[in-house]
Amino acid sequence: MVKIRLQRQGAKKAPFYHIVVADSKSPRDGKIIEKIGSYDPMTEPSTIVIDNEKFASWVKNGARPTDSVKNLVERASKK
Repeated sequence: MVKIRLQRQGAKKAPFYHIVVADSKSPRDGKIIEKIGSYDPMTEPSTIVIDNEKFASWVKNGARPTDSVKNLVERASKK
């Protein structure tokens, strides 16, 4: 099963996340299929960048976004 989820980057106590498409069995920071965005919670306000076309095409092809990614997509679309 393919999931759209967050991949943690950045230093200790300074997280930065990539929004990636990955196999559900691969580790959190392991092998990915494609990077489709980023999320930086350390900026004020938080920076969310998502390629909506790639996100929509992956969801259409059966990829399941995690709850946190769903929330980020909703927040990004409200801006």
